[in-house]
Amino acid sequence: MSGVATVPKRSEVPKQDCWDLSSLYASDEDWERDFEVFRQRIDGFTEFKGKLGNGPQELANCLKFDIEMDLLAERLGTYAFLKTTEDQANNTYQALVGRFQNVAVRANQLASFIRPEIMSLPSEQVDLYLASEELAEFQLVLKRIVRYRAHTLSNSEENLLALQGEMAQTASKVFRQLNDADLKFGSVENERGEKIELTNSTFGQLLISPSRETRQKAFFQYYEQFQAHENTLAATLAGSIHADVYYAKARNYPSSLEAALFPDNVPVSVYDNLIAAVRKHLPAVHRYLEMRRRKMGLDDLHHYDTYVPILADLDQERSWDEAVDTVIQSLAPMGTEYQQTLRNGLNGSWCDRYPNKGKQSGAFSCGTYEADPYILMNYKSNVLNDMFTLTHEAGHSMHSFYSASSQPFQYYNYTIFVAEVASTFNEQLLTHHLLKTSSDERLKAYLLNHEIDSIRATIVRQTMFAEFEKITHQRAEAGEPLTVESFKQVYRLLLEDYFGPKFVIDDELALECFRIPHFYRAYYVYKYATGLSAAIALSRRVLEGGPSELRDYQKFLCGGCSKDPLDLLRDAGVDMEQPTPVETALNHFSNLVTQLDEMDV
Repeated sequence: MSGVATVPKRSEVPKQDCWDLSSLYASDEDWERDFEVFRQRIDGFTEFKGKLGNGPQELANCLKFDIEMDLLAERLGTYAFLKTTEDQANNTYQALVGRFQNVAVRANQLASFIRPEIMSLPSEQVDLYLASEELAEFQLVLKRIVRYRAHTLSNSEENLLALQGEMAQTASKVFRQLNDADLKFGSVENERGEKIELTNSTFGQLLISPSRETRQKAFFQYYEQFQAHENTLAATLAGSIHADVYYAKARNYPSSLEAALFPDNVPVSVYDNLIAAVRKHLPAVHRYLEMRRRKMGLDDLHHYDTYVPILADLDQERSWDEAVDTVIQSLAPMGTEYQQTLRNGLNGSWCDRYPNKGKQSGAFSCGTYEADPYILMNYKSNVLNDMFTLTHEAGHSMHSFYSASSQPFQYYNYTIFVAEVASTFNEQLLTHHLLKTSSDERLKAYLLNHEIDSIRATIVRQTMFAEFEKITHQRAEAGEPLTVESFKQVYRLLLEDYFGPKFVIDDELALECFRIPHFYRAYYVYKYATGLSAAIALSRRVLEGGPSELRDYQKFLCGGCSKDPLDLLRDAGVDMEQPTPVETALNHFSNLVTQLDEMDV
C-alpha cells in the first residue's frame, strides 16, 4: 500500500545493519563440523566417572575436559540461538537449536556425576586437593561445590528430590498457562478510536496512553479476569510458596529465604537492609506521587496514572549514528579505551540494529568467552528510550568483554546478582550527560521524570515485591494458611505503605499479587533493587571521584565470578551489607524529585 511504512524481510536488511556472527562461526557448515565433534566427544565424561578420588591430577583432567566441552557448547548454542532471533520463522535455525539442545541434555546427564562425586570425597582429601598445585586454577570452583555439603542429602534422598523436579514446577506452569493462554481480556478502544486486543503485553502499552479514560478502562477490564480466577490463582501461588518452604526444610536451610540467598553467599541482612532503607525513604516517593498528580492536573492519582510520562508529547529524532555518538560521549568518564572498544563494536560486528520481519522483539546482550558480545536491538530513531536501551545493553556487553578478557573460562561468567550493575551504570552516565549538555527544558524534565520512574519501578516497587515474598513465606513457615483474603490483605497493607495516604488504591489493585510472574519463582526481585542501587552509588563515585575510583570500577568489570558478588561490589567501592548504597540511590531519587518539582513544565 502506497505511503505505508513496511518492515523489511531479513534478506532485505543491509549487511552493515546486521551483526557479524563469524567470531562464532563463519558459516553453517563450520557449525556442523563443530557440532559433530561435540556429539562424538561427550562420551568422554564416562572415562572420569568413579575416579575423581584417585588424586588431584585425575580431578584436574576431568575439570579441564568439562571446560573444553562447555566452551564448545557455548559457541554452538549461542550461534544457533542468535540465528533464530534474526527470523523466528526460519525453520533451519529452529532445527539447529533443537539438535543442539538434544545433545547438550545428554552431555549434562553424562557430566552430572561430577558435583556429587566431589562432595562425597572425605574432608581431608578435599583439603589436600585444595592445596595441590594441579588444582590451583580450580580452587574456587571446588570451594563453591563443597559449600553445599551441609545441604546435600544421601544419594537415595537426592534421587527422590530429583524425581519431584517436574512436579515442583506445577505451580509455575499452571500460572503461565492461565496467565498466557486461558485468561481472555477482550479489547479496549484507545485514544485514537482503534480497538486494541487487551493482553498481558498490550496492558502495559495502554497504561501509558495519554487518555485517562483509556488507561482506566484497560485497568479495570484487565483485573476483572484476575478477580474471576482469584481462588485458582491463590491456590497456585500458595503451592509455589509451600514448595519453596518444603525444599528449604528438606535441604536443612533455616528458612526459604536463606536457601534462596545461599548460592550467592548473601546474608539475610542484605535483604532486610534493603527493605528498611526503602521504607525510610518512602516519604520522598509519596512526595513524587503527589507532584505527579499536580503536574498531570488530576484531582486524585490512581495506579493507572503512574506509568504515563508526565511529558508524553516530547518529540525526539536520533539516527543510529547519532545515538551511538551520544552514548559514547556519555561514557567519557570510563576512559578512551572503553569508549573506543565500544564504538568499534557498535559500528562494527556486534550489533543487529533494526527491526525486520520475524525478528525477535525487544533487546538483549549475549556475551560469550571466545566471541564478540553481541547485541540485538530493534532501534527506532523517534523513541528516546531506545537510546537508553542501547547503552543498557552495551553495558552488559562491555561487562562480558572485560570479564572474558581478564578471567579463565570458569570464572568469567558474572552472576545474576551483579548482572544489572554495568547496564544501569551506563544509563546513569547517559542521563547525567544529557542533563548536563541539553538546553531544552522539556527534555530535561522528561529525563528527570524518566530517571525518577526508573528508580521507583526498579528499587521501590521491586522492594515492595521482595517484602511481600518474605512475609508470605514466613507465614507459610509458621503454619498459617495462605488464602485469597490473606494474600490480598498483606498486599493491600504494602500498597498503602509504599504509595502513601493520598494515593487512591482501587480494590482491584490488591489482585496484582496474583499476576506477578516472579512471585511464582520467589526471591529474585530483590536483585533488581540491589543492582540499580549499586549502579547509582558506583556512578556517583566514578563521576565525583578520580583515577582510583575508576580503577575500582574497572576491576569490577573484569571480575566475572572470580569472587562472590558482594566481594566484587565491595572492591568496586560499594558495600551492599550496609544500607549506604541504597541510601545513596534514594537520596539521589529525592534530589531528582526536587529538581523536577521546581521546573515549570
